Amino acid sequence: MLRKTYDWVMSLAALPQAWMALGLVAFCEGLFFPIPPDVLLMPVVLANRKHAMRYAALTIVCSIAGGSCGYAVGFFLQPLGEWLLSLTGASYASFQAWYAQWGALLIAVPIPYKITAIASGLAKLNFGLFIGVSVLVRGLRFSMEALLLKIYGEPIRAFVEKRLTLLASAVAVAVVALVMVLKFAH
Repeated sequence: MLRKTYDWVMSLAALPQAWMALGLVAFCEGLFFPIPPDVLLMPVVLANRKHAMRYAALTIVCSIAGGSCGYAVGFFLQPLGEWLLSLTGASYASFQAWYAQWGALLIAVPIPYKITAIASGLAKLNFGLFIGVSVLVRGLRFSMEALLLKIYGEPIRAFVEKRLTLLASAVAVAVVALVMVLKFAH
């Protein structure tokens, strides 16, 4: 199953319209989509390494545009957010105070961007700060990813293809570990 999915994504990445799919995935990931744009950015860059930085820029812009929509959802749906917080026993005021202190840091850690975007809007985090941290963090992430793939593309591709199951398992373990650390830290 994993190999078929990988092969399908690689075939999609070789299409001339792959950049449109990349932009759409990056936008949707910032708002509601559960899959990060890296899943498509990597094969799109590997399929056409001379445009690596162009693909990175597209991913950055579309991702932050989607995140800005997520911010707006959180900002304008405050009553729903307050109700959801009340179900956990937390007050909106305590959430807002906590997020004012730690929100910018949360945008920088590998929590799904849609969650931090919506939470940033809900907490009324300064929009300029949200955009600035998003540009810095997501810009570095996608630019470095694309640059490394541009420089070391074929060896990386061979490594991933040879160890696909191992890499997918390692990523899953890392995500579970991060969730557990965040759960127990709170």
